[in-house]
Amino acid sequence: MSYLRLEKLDVAYGRAAAVHGLDLVVGAGELVSLLGPSGCGKTTTMRAIAGLLQPSGGRIVLDGQDITTLPAHRREMGLVFQSYALFPHLSAFENVAFGLRLRRLPAAELQPRVAAAIAAVGLAGFEQRLPAKLSGGQQQRVALARAIVLRPRLLLLDEPLSNLDAKLRVQMRAELRRIQRELGITMLYVTHDQDEALSLSDRIVIMREGRVEQDAAPEAVYHSPATAFVAGFMGYDNLFEWRDGALHAPDGAAGRWPLQLPGPAAHAAWRPEQVPVLAPGNGLAGRVLARSYLGERIEYLVETELGPVKGVGPDVAAGWREGDAVSIALDPARAALIG
Repeated sequence: MSYLRLEKLDVAYGRAAAVHGLDLVVGAGELVSLLGPSGCGKTTTMRAIAGLLQPSGGRIVLDGQDITTLPAHRREMGLVFQSYALFPHLSAFENVAFGLRLRRLPAAELQPRVAAAIAAVGLAGFEQRLPAKLSGGQQQRVALARAIVLRPRLLLLDEPLSNLDAKLRVQMRAELRRIQRELGITMLYVTHDQDEALSLSDRIVIMREGRVEQDAAPEAVYHSPATAFVAGFMGYDNLFEWRDGALHAPDGAAGRWPLQLPGPAAHAAWRPEQVPVLAPGNGLAGRVLARSYLGERIEYLVETELGPVKGVGPDVAAGWREGDAVSIALDPARAALIG
């Protein structure tokens, strides 16, 4: 059953439409990520849900209530942005307590609620530290605690991990997922990071130019992209048209490679790690344009009659160098079939 529902939502900046007829359903207790490149409309959608932007059309319904025109301060939503916006002169405890103090919550209720929120994000013992004495990850947790202490009807997070280093981002993904599960909060999460969305989400909504390209479970988005755009965005760097029993270059070039696919499709796509680079005479002929050492394997960019193809070879002492003749193996059983 839907908890948050967007119905034909339109949002514009002046005359420029940013979101077009967007339909979206989020169930209670679900974590849904809005994923897409910069400018696709995901942050605009979140800001409209939060009440920070007024839609030009459509409806926003939360728990059966039409909140489309409801002021932001009455929507009872928690917000965590890329910039944590902590008060530098207030302790972690007082930062978390700030919203409750504005609501004039009695001290007897405020103290345990703040303590519980701080404990939920793993910061018990850090209550009296100023933000300057906290790491980036700890500051992010304070911002999260400040949002959840208000017991929001919906928690909105917009690129909250983008200011953290790679190792800390991975740790905080796990923490966010744990907190969301333990508290049962309904969460809408905006990101442009595919790994982040895959590891966190119950569902992923991929957006492009203000519209939904695919709305599905992470496994489906990863293994069965619905469109050529989703395939490219999710790392299927080798995308070809398929017609008349052959692959064709996607840009309309004359190259073709006969290949029978296991099902109907308009396009076939492979990730680089699904494409072995082999010695000449073992598949689609090509010549190495570039190589990248990635530790356990080497990634090659190979020029073929289908255009540039990305593939991998084992980490061998010699490997192939720029200009070497090689072959590319495109296994139809490993292809993502689109359309």
